[in-house]
Amino acid sequence: MHIMYFTERPYRDVPEDEVIINRSFFGVPNRFYDAQVGARLYNEYLDEDVYAEEVGFDGIMLNEHHGNPFCMGAVMNVEAAILARITKKVRIVLLGNPLPVVKNPVRLAEELAEIDLISKGRLVPGWVRGAGSEQIFNQANPAYNREYFNEAHDLVMACWTKPGPFRWEGKHFNFRYVNPWVMPYQKPRPPIWIPGVISAETVVWCAKHRYPYIGLGTALQSTVELWNLYGQTAADEGYMAGTENFGYLQQIHVAETEAEAQEQGKCAMFGGGAANFSRPEHTLPPGYNSREATRRLAKQATDYGFLGITSDKLKESQSGDVPHIGIPKPGGDTRDRLRKGQISIAEAKEKIYRNYQKAQDGLQIIIGTPKTVIPKLKLIMEVLRPGVFGLFQAQGPLTTQQRLTSIRLMGQEVLPAMREIAKGLGIVDPFEREPGSRPYTAGTQYDSLVDLEALKRAPKRDESVRV
Repeated sequence: MHIMYFTERPYRDVPEDEVIINRSFFGVPNRFYDAQVGARLYNEYLDEDVYAEEVGFDGIMLNEHHGNPFCMGAVMNVEAAILARITKKVRIVLLGNPLPVVKNPVRLAEELAEIDLISKGRLVPGWVRGAGSEQIFNQANPAYNREYFNEAHDLVMACWTKPGPFRWEGKHFNFRYVNPWVMPYQKPRPPIWIPGVISAETVVWCAKHRYPYIGLGTALQSTVELWNLYGQTAADEGYMAGTENFGYLQQIHVAETEAEAQEQGKCAMFGGGAANFSRPEHTLPPGYNSREATRRLAKQATDYGFLGITSDKLKESQSGDVPHIGIPKPGGDTRDRLRKGQISIAEAKEKIYRNYQKAQDGLQIIIGTPKTVIPKLKLIMEVLRPGVFGLFQAQGPLTTQQRLTSIRLMGQEVLPAMREIAKGLGIVDPFEREPGSRPYTAGTQYDSLVDLEALKRAPKRDESVRV
């Protein structure tokens, strides 16, 4: 099993009240950004990644978001280039470059090839469509999101595998001269992994390309359905999917004692947590999702959502009755006036943190000591059997020492236990067995990808956890 460390690299000093007033992290004015704080945090996060390698993680996962203090990784290729030089053996996993907002895929192909060369073959690129808010920030047309994604992907692959020079005449990209001299260290190209939330279209596309699919903390029941869809698509494509074709990301925080863990773990709810990543009108701009994907999101949305989608927020956006949370100020600041249906910041915080235990019960976040988190991780591994497992450090204003302690305890106790569990379950990762390398004979039974009996032991509340 390949186990990777992940953090969103949050700007931890953003005022929580401002996030709540804004009803999301996306859109909080950047006047609250302090460059000295940002400089310190970037260096701390790079140090964390080096430490994660030291304690035994197999990979460092990076992601990219824009205009959002929830994630400072606005240009993750810069971070990846630094890690390529200052780490020694961990895989540098990018999940991923938002292809629909890339203006020049040839330049992206060169950037990633250079990172792969500096790291001497440790890069794992990944492609994403990008959150809906990325379309707004980058002035991209969400209606062309999937078309841009597909063509940009094909152009990068051509840069890496097709001898140049050649012309590229596509719908969205046209290049008279494609002949990159910076080519990847890994041949014929680096391995590609694709992260996803709940889109069946992405799963099918991924299976057709024989790329491992990484579920970003999706509900177990929904993830089981996606795994099976991938498996059927793989069979239709003539190969057998297995543990090497799947990965899973789980938010977690570990401390020395249960009391410390529970107190520190509340930081995962800071400002509303992932549920307040952005608002529905930013996450789901017109044309961004198919109707089927939107219906699936609505079905899965709960109080503790993902990328800004919760049941309450979807109802608000559909009804047009969007309450504004604030505290009235003398002189009548319009933004902060109370209206009908409005609540105070204190009441909003109380509602947010009321979901803390509920989120743990549903395995949306796993908080505790190594002894108490391992059985929960074991259950997820038994159900999904992922060859790749990402441990996602809890968000919010954790101190540097609290974060490092969590990494240390994971390295010392959690990772060895997970590897033993994986060995017992027969889980292999994409580096041990090439995804798509096992042929499938039509009409025969292909391998079971999930354990439905283990799923029955999962918390019932998990039937509607984060999307």
